[in-house]
Amino acid sequence: MDALLAALADPARWRLVSLLAERPRSVGVLAQLAEARQPQTTKHLQTLERAGIVSSQRTGQRRIYALRPAPLRDLAAALNRLADTADQVDDARATYDRYGLSLHAERIAAEKSGWADGRSFTFLRSLAGRPELVWRHLTEATLLARWWTPDDLRVSELVFEARPGGRIVNEYRDAEDADGSDVVAGRAEGVVDDVLPGERLTYRLSPLLPDGSLAFTAHVDLGLRPTETGTDLDVHWRITDSTVDSADFIAGIEIGFGQSLDKLAAALTADAHDSVGTDTDTDDTNIGTDTRSAK
Repeated sequence: MDALLAALADPARWRLVSLLAERPRSVGVLAQLAEARQPQTTKHLQTLERAGIVSSQRTGQRRIYALRPAPLRDLAAALNRLADTADQVDDARATYDRYGLSLHAERIAAEKSGWADGRSFTFLRSLAGRPELVWRHLTEATLLARWWTPDDLRVSELVFEARPGGRIVNEYRDAEDADGSDVVAGRAEGVVDDVLPGERLTYRLSPLLPDGSLAFTAHVDLGLRPTETGTDLDVHWRITDSTVDSADFIAGIEIGFGQSLDKLAAALTADAHDSVGTDTDTDDTNIGTDTRSAK
């Protein structure tokens, strides 16, 4: 397949393939129709023949080339399979396109420092599990690591000290970056402001720009309310200290944190099916060596 693609990638060879699709032709005629020199045409045809796209036979003083349809059909089938695979990830593509639109709008708006100050985002999720269990998922690092990233990312370092003044660090990488050799996808640092176990948690969190400076500060307020079926979680984000370079981060808040909350809901639903005595604190697959929490 590689040889086939390499052979077809050249515009001159693609022109020859198009001419041979109409009928077998001699080297001389192909050179005339392609408006090319015959030696160059011969070299291109030899490349196509080595790739299995054309065949040739000598007739008297002429060499006649003909197109072999089978390799092209195989290529078409492979391309159709790729297209079908892409069609099966409509949600991911839709999210990509949605983020692209948001990114464009936010970059236009980010004309000067403070451009997004006062912006707010609100999220609501009805979760399985009593507030005590939800609270653990919000404050214990081993449980936070299961959900506190958007889709396709994984936590690589996490610190959450669940006390007033406690430190927060959340670093994440691509979920397929198994050995950590790719660049860090993102890192945020912050501090816990208020803790009312099982009821309310507030903190400030700032994504870091590549130079280590703060992109903006998010003031996050999470409120828990018990319900007949579990817990309602209200989340409010408020933006301050926004820099011009914060547009890329702010464009992804609604999508990214929404995906994180969906993962939290899924984790709690899975836990609801476990026995009461299941120890969920041992799942630290995606947590770096600096991961810890303080209660």
